[in-house]
Amino acid sequence: MFLIGLAIGLILTAARLLYASYFRVQEGHVAVLTRFGRALRGGDSAGSPLQVFGAGLHRKAPWDEVVEINAMDQWVELTGEQGGRNVMAGDGILLRIDAILRYAPDPQAIEAFLFQLRSPVEHVTGLFTCLLRNEIARFEGVAPQLAQDEGSYAVLRRERRELLHRIDAFCLENLGQRYGLRATAVDLVDVLPPDELADALNAVMQSRAEIGTLVARAEADARRRELAAEQGVAVAQARAAATEIEIDQLAEALHELQRQGTLAEYVARRNAEVLGESRTVYRKAAQVERSPSPSVAHQEAA
Repeated sequence: MFLIGLAIGLILTAARLLYASYFRVQEGHVAVLTRFGRALRGGDSAGSPLQVFGAGLHRKAPWDEVVEINAMDQWVELTGEQGGRNVMAGDGILLRIDAILRYAPDPQAIEAFLFQLRSPVEHVTGLFTCLLRNEIARFEGVAPQLAQDEGSYAVLRRERRELLHRIDAFCLENLGQRYGLRATAVDLVDVLPPDELADALNAVMQSRAEIGTLVARAEADARRRELAAEQGVAVAQARAAATEIEIDQLAEALHELQRQGTLAEYVARRNAEVLGESRTVYRKAAQVERSPSPSVAHQEAA
């Protein structure tokens, strides 16, 4: 029985050692090995790079420990419960920033990410926050004089691309060999003004919208009146042309009657027709010369 138990123990120990001699790395991850607390390197010298293992099944010594790192893109989101991190602009306005830093561990500089930072994610978050505050505080855009006239908020909204370009350059320069990270993108989601400034901007925008509406209505009413006047002029011109044609035709007819010697009979007949169809006729009496007063006549006779 003792020999059987010893054989079973040896078999289990061998299986355990065989199992501990292999490790698997998932896709999208990388791994390094540590032996008694010391990271294994690709060479014998202390300055040699770490031995990095990609996805797949690999061999190792049973006493080696595996440190696996997620090499896929990750992000640090700088947002708060009240709409973002507060950042002081160059003119003293307290802005709220919503920003996202997308990064991935760099396999070529994985040693700095693993063994030089106690909390890499928190460290990167703090670094990115300080970077944003520093860049926004001294950001003046491409026209410093215009920035003083318009204000920091307007400059940041208008020249957001320039700000992102500067932040990208800083991240590419400082997140590589120093922190073992590779910045893939920086997204400045939104720049929110203080509540007082937001209310003022909303009032200005509302006033502009109302002014635009009133101007559009006035222009439409003026255009409507202009079209009505043009149509009225056209109608009046048409009526005048028709009246002119009618008068010309009547003049030609009267001229023909006069040439034939029947104009007086035609006028008398038309006068009789008009008087016959009327109910009341008003005739203008001839003006009678006023006779002088008796006193004046007596003086003249004397």
